[in-house]
Amino acid sequence: MAKNLNLRLQPVALSPVEIVERKGIGHPDTICDALAENLSRTLCRWYIEHTGTVLHHNVDKALLRGGTARAEFGVGEVIEPIDIYLAGRATGRAGDMDVPIEELAVEASRDWLNQHLHALDAQKHVRIHCLIRQGSADLTDLFERAGKQKVPKANDTSFGVGYAPVSPLEGAVLDAGRALDGSAGMQMSPARGEDTKIMAIRDNDGIELTVACAMIAAHVNSPEDYQTECSGVIDDVVDIVTQHGISHPKIAVNAADDPKKQSYYLTVTGTSAESGDDGQIGRGNRASGLITPYRAMSLEAVCGKNPVNHVGKLYNVAARELARRLVNECDLVASAQCCLVSQIGSPITEPSMIDIAIGTSDNSPPDTQLEPVMDIASSVLSALPSTLDRFISGDVQLY
Repeated sequence: MAKNLNLRLQPVALSPVEIVERKGIGHPDTICDALAENLSRTLCRWYIEHTGTVLHHNVDKALLRGGTARAEFGVGEVIEPIDIYLAGRATGRAGDMDVPIEELAVEASRDWLNQHLHALDAQKHVRIHCLIRQGSADLTDLFERAGKQKVPKANDTSFGVGYAPVSPLEGAVLDAGRALDGSAGMQMSPARGEDTKIMAIRDNDGIELTVACAMIAAHVNSPEDYQTECSGVIDDVVDIVTQHGISHPKIAVNAADDPKKQSYYLTVTGTSAESGDDGQIGRGNRASGLITPYRAMSLEAVCGKNPVNHVGKLYNVAARELARRLVNECDLVASAQCCLVSQIGSPITEPSMIDIAIGTSDNSPPDTQLEPVMDIASSVLSALPSTLDRFISGDVQLY
């Protein structure tokens, strides 16, 4: 195993420019991520209940084709429903039992949509298409062999990255995004849909946030009502970002609105997916919950991959956990960035490369931190086989 520890990391908060983005849970891309991961968890539970173990699956392909809708102040209708296509590979027969993959996929998806998008009727407004097939013989065999061993073997050659700590702007966007889309469990106005997006720009000390929030026509009866809701969004965002030490941000909500032309971001269901905005898995938030072009990122679509031996999922979570622990547990480590690279067929606890970049609080050489850093890295990697329950329960942030 190649190991690399170096001191070449400058905290993002010290750079003159920073860009941070988050797509809410009602955004078409995030819907694809969420439904794929929800299906993986559903399959895991079915497999365990009926066979005692998780069987091979990677349901990490999803596409959303937007529908057609008409929305005006106070009224609206969905004319053509949203189409969601779930694809990938999964074990379809366990012993003498057929796995009801299509039934599980459709029911689990509708349950998630009804639970998370309060103005959308998943029976009327969405068509769900299950296109999942049996996995290839070689990867299925590798998975089955891994399941008989204490430490699973990686089913892909991939990499994962993570960093810590989050910058004040990253923390502000993450918390504001979760508050606006309802995923933080906070009470929000029924006029606000869950399809939100925040794009934040920091230019030295100046911070500008562009916020998109789909408004629900049935709860907005006039331009005045609409403006009141948008003002409420601004107030909520200001309250949250202030808690992260950000003062006097410039905030624009639904910046494409044109009152002169009576053009507003109104929807029937609270998501732009109802009217032509399409979505695809892996195009939204990274496993950090953010899109951060000034950070190291993986293009991996982590959602829907099996949580047993797919390193495209496991290593992105492990690298994030490693970075967090380095900052929290090593007194002199002020910032950390970690990259883990796998080799297909090797134990998931033994990456072919560990690259760790740290910034120390006193600018001391990285060699002084080598022993505690490698001890924590070993701890995080050795714990990977025991993280299955956290993935199945949904406790691990993936989007």
